[in-house]
Amino acid sequence: MNTVDTFLPAIERPHGPLMKLAYFFTRRQFGKVLTPLKVHSARLPAAFGRFYGKIGKLDKRLTLSAELALLIRHQVARINVCEFCMDTARVFTVRASMNQARFDALDRYRTSNLFTEAERAALDYATELTKEKKVEPETFARLARHFSERQICEIIWLVATEHVYNLTNIGLNIPSDMLCDIRLKNKAEARSQEM
Repeated sequence: MNTVDTFLPAIERPHGPLMKLAYFFTRRQFGKVLTPLKVHSARLPAAFGRFYGKIGKLDKRLTLSAELALLIRHQVARINVCEFCMDTARVFTVRASMNQARFDALDRYRTSNLFTEAERAALDYATELTKEKKVEPETFARLARHFSERQICEIIWLVATEHVYNLTNIGLNIPSDMLCDIRLKNKAEARSQEM
């Protein structure tokens, strides 16, 4: 169980029908109400929550593969040390049956044979942009050899919007909700009931 105190207390009983509905659906989808919802979103007008939801909807319009998009998001979250975002990204990779070994090897992407040269170029670009807040021309040139102009803009979108998520959670000291653990526990329970 998580023992980290968030900077603002969680709102366990939300006000307004929209927020109550959001609590209901996240509990149904994830097995619990997500901490960012209880600590951050519950204090803001619903339009702010809809903005966060639009990020995920817009991600579905990307031409990059879903796996590369999550690798980039996960790399940015790792660099920013957003434990909530790292955990949440892993939940989505498990749900989508993505290659978990690639996410486990993300800290070694430059040398691991699990990554292509194009993926290395994208991850180098995302890493440099996240750490340095700028990108060297050589890094951009490598990226441009593998990706279209639209895809380059999509990579920038992923880095920028991941920062929105990361800084919201870091700024309020929101830790991991241990969703991956919950997801794996639920899978194990479902398998034992099938036997």
